Amino acid sequence: MNKLIDQAYAKAVEVVKACARPQGFFASGLPGGYEAVWARDSMVTSLGASLIGNEFKTPIRKSLELLSRNQSLLGQIPNCVGSYNLDRKSDVTFNSIDSSLWYIIGFINYALTFGDKDFFHHYRKNLTMAVIWLGYQDPDEVRLLAQQPTMDWQDAFPHKYGYTINSHALYYAALKLVGKDRQAEHMKRVVNGQLSKYLSLYDNKLGYYYPWAWKNHDGDREHEEWFDSLGNCLAIVSGLATPAIAKKILEHIDKAKINQPYPLKAIWPTIKPGDKEWHSYFSKCDARTPLHYLNGGVWPFIGAWYVAALVKTKQFKKAESELLKLAKANLQIIHQPKSPQNLPETAKNKKLLKARQKEFNEWLDGASGEPQGEPYQAWSAGSFLYAYECVKKKRIIFFE
Repeated sequence: MNKLIDQAYAKAVEVVKACARPQGFFASGLPGGYEAVWARDSMVTSLGASLIGNEFKTPIRKSLELLSRNQSLLGQIPNCVGSYNLDRKSDVTFNSIDSSLWYIIGFINYALTFGDKDFFHHYRKNLTMAVIWLGYQDPDEVRLLAQQPTMDWQDAFPHKYGYTINSHALYYAALKLVGKDRQAEHMKRVVNGQLSKYLSLYDNKLGYYYPWAWKNHDGDREHEEWFDSLGNCLAIVSGLATPAIAKKILEHIDKAKINQPYPLKAIWPTIKPGDKEWHSYFSKCDARTPLHYLNGGVWPFIGAWYVAALVKTKQFKKAESELLKLAKANLQIIHQPKSPQNLPETAKNKKLLKARQKEFNEWLDGASGEPQGEPYQAWSAGSFLYAYECVKKKRIIFFE
């Protein structure tokens, strides 16, 4: 494989090592970063980390154990465990639907990869409770997941609710992993418009899935049509998307240049004040500026799932080409990192700021490709390791 790709691979391993703490995988590996265990970040990271022999077995298990111990009485897996959210005065936060989904995926991956029977039997009840909790997120009794706004990784922007493609791509994978094949296939037919079309998320004219949709009011359905990059790529990798739908999604990414300057912009097109999708609270979040953060910024961890989607559709040469672009994106050094969270500005912290000029950043500017957000990001590194192995082996790992 290309030398630059191999260089990024070695750096990704270094980043994952920095994120591995006694509690599990922190979301970033530097002081002042995201120093806590997030369910989605740690589980995405674990998928790539599990492919490096036994080196990261302990932090993967520790992440799962921490999440399991803090599971709610009803079965919900916490969004985050740690003291990062000081304003909430709580070390455990919930209000998330994809945390339980990623937990199931990470749990099964760990148990299968490392053959840890003791772990599986000890925490099997937690796995079952998480599956049951998800099953209850179905107020319309249609065997789909309904969520409230800000309940997944896009937790401040954009506004979406009801049935989302991101959650259903993960749910399809989770159901298959726990042996609920009939339910998974029923959901696949519904989401793809082959059954109960009023619930479908796929739009043939657009050539991709709606980011979200909810009730149908006599033909006037609540939904939006911006492109959710992660949700659509996960639909391909998980197998929720049919081959024909997968082909159209990837064609749309090329046509709209969503993989430029690097793979992959989080949403497209961007949302701005005055657009019908705009909400007043958007002006208070980091995504208020188009081509920044969640509003069309490039997220390398999504780019890794895009590379995996290309492998899924057997576009091996293009997958390696996009992996090279992703390597270049991840190896950029951020020159103006944000001030360390919750630390006063002192001379000592200026030294700390310099130490945080690192690679594998959280997101990149959607126009220039300049790195932004937190450096040494766990899921940027872990997902790169996963994409690397998929390209190397020319097959989708774990989601086959």
